[in-house]
Amino acid sequence: MGLKELRKKKWFKIMTNTYILVLTIFVIWMAFFDTNSLMIHLELENEIDKLEKEKEFLKSEIAKDKEILEKMSDEKELEKLAREKYYMKKDNEEIFLIEYEDSLKNKQDE
Repeated sequence: MGLKELRKKKWFKIMTNTYILVLTIFVIWMAFFDTNSLMIHLELENEIDKLEKEKEFLKSEIAKDKEILEKMSDEKELEKLAREKYYMKKDNEEIFLIEYEDSLKNKQDE
């Protein structure tokens, strides 16, 4: 199979067409080598998705915190939180912490 026979093939004529060659080089350049390449766009899309998920998570956390702040405006809720979470007491009281067997087993497993 010589060069003359190869030039007569239909696929060879299409592949050696100047416009096809330029278009192929252009597509390869834009997909991989350009500063705004397809690869960079994909990385940026992934980063945007990750940041949007983080934004939604933080919005839900803000909503929870606002709810807690609203509860803390009530003095009884504030006292309840101080007693349960921080084990605070009044001057004339004693605190007894009672742990159940289930909670003890869970702590030992961890």
